Amino acid sequence: MATTVQHSILAKNFSTQGIASRDALRGARLAAPTARPSARATKMVTQASTEFMEEICLSPPVSQSVLGIILGGGAGTRLYPLTKMRAKPAVPLGANYRLIDIPVSNCINSNVNKIYCLTQFNSASLNRHLSQAYNSNVGSYNNQGFVEVLAAQQSPTNPEWFQGTADAVRQYLWLFRESKTQEYLILSGDHLYRMDYQDFIARHREVNADITVGAVPMDEERAAAFGLMKIDDTGRIIDFAEKPTGAELKAMQVDTTVLGLDAERAKEMPYIASMGIYVFNREAMEQLLTKNFPTANDFGSEVIPGAKDLGMHVQAHLFDGYWEDIGTIKAFYESNLNLCEAEPNFSFYDQKAPIYTKSRYLPPSKLMDSHISKSVIGDGCYIEKSSVHHSVVGLRTLISPGCKIEFALIMGADYFEQSDEKGPVPIGIGAGTILKKCIIDKNARIGKNVQIINEKNLKEAACEAEGYFIKDYIVTICKDAVIADGTII
Repeated sequence: MATTVQHSILAKNFSTQGIASRDALRGARLAAPTARPSARATKMVTQASTEFMEEICLSPPVSQSVLGIILGGGAGTRLYPLTKMRAKPAVPLGANYRLIDIPVSNCINSNVNKIYCLTQFNSASLNRHLSQAYNSNVGSYNNQGFVEVLAAQQSPTNPEWFQGTADAVRQYLWLFRESKTQEYLILSGDHLYRMDYQDFIARHREVNADITVGAVPMDEERAAAFGLMKIDDTGRIIDFAEKPTGAELKAMQVDTTVLGLDAERAKEMPYIASMGIYVFNREAMEQLLTKNFPTANDFGSEVIPGAKDLGMHVQAHLFDGYWEDIGTIKAFYESNLNLCEAEPNFSFYDQKAPIYTKSRYLPPSKLMDSHISKSVIGDGCYIEKSSVHHSVVGLRTLISPGCKIEFALIMGADYFEQSDEKGPVPIGIGAGTILKKCIIDKNARIGKNVQIINEKNLKEAACEAEGYFIKDYIVTICKDAVIADGTII
């Protein structure tokens, strides 16, 4: 049995030998004396072996060997009108943040500090946010990092805009090669979750996979709405099914204890769904996008199932935490309001893995003779003689006296409006206004005695000329919209 000292020597030698030192570890175990160890010694060796294997799988360091690629998504039609003037990852979240802050912060907390975000729609605000929030703070002098937006562009060799996730990556492979990394971490810009990608990458390296797919456990009720995967007893993916039903759904059941769930939870959640995040070996990515599938547009439905059919090693990695795709108005609204709960599904209060954003140097919020309950209030707000219940109030929000706000998501404003700039309806919420189950986008001007309550209980309505939409019974006031005094919606 190899001793702790032997493992320490191997770990030291590994720093110059790279991943090939797995063979050195294996050889040391075979060559070591076979005397029966004590229970205490066995425990120490097991712990040392585990720690050493983790070191093996994370060498070379993630900061030097992994490139993060965040896919900004398409036009964001399901989130319209929030995406009318901004890219989907730039949509505000949780009073102080934007959606893009989630994957970027996960990358930074996981030591992935070379990050690109690909988008082709309304990228100005996204570019501005990323450049102001991160570029001076990512990496170090000896380990330089960056966060940059790559917008779709036409070239002599590629005259088309991005046609899908795989096509977007293919068009920028020439740039990704310059990073000289060995793996590409493909992420989505519209998911809400907190994850240490180092575990994801370590598993990918440990099993020598070509591609590793992030997976979440699912019960039968929700499983039919997702792309599902079937695995063998090693966690290798052997089949895919896109939103199956009936017998096809039953056929996709798997033993999720293989991926680490306990027996009880595995019985409750016998399916695994793709999170839409992947680790690719650089060589596998190049081969798949340029040789095997040079015209494929999508990773999830074309490239990855195709890689499995070619015999490549496609592995599943289980993420057993909160994860939400917030690509629709309803999911976005509910995810934000859930932040108001005493124990929300996702918390920004995590000292070990904080969510970063732009420093705005705003004053504290001021609450004057108001009643606030179960709500999240962003920086720089002024609320006077009003009641706010179970709502998220974003940056620089002005709420005038006599307002009643319930189950509302108010995104705030991009600037403080000076007294000489105010028109007939100033930015903010006018006196005597009632807001209920609605979203108020940035810089909206809500007049006095307005009621935004979905009075007619409409499920859907498109009233862009009047400054609002209704989706899934949720009223959304457009950015920069002006709602006149006394209006009832």
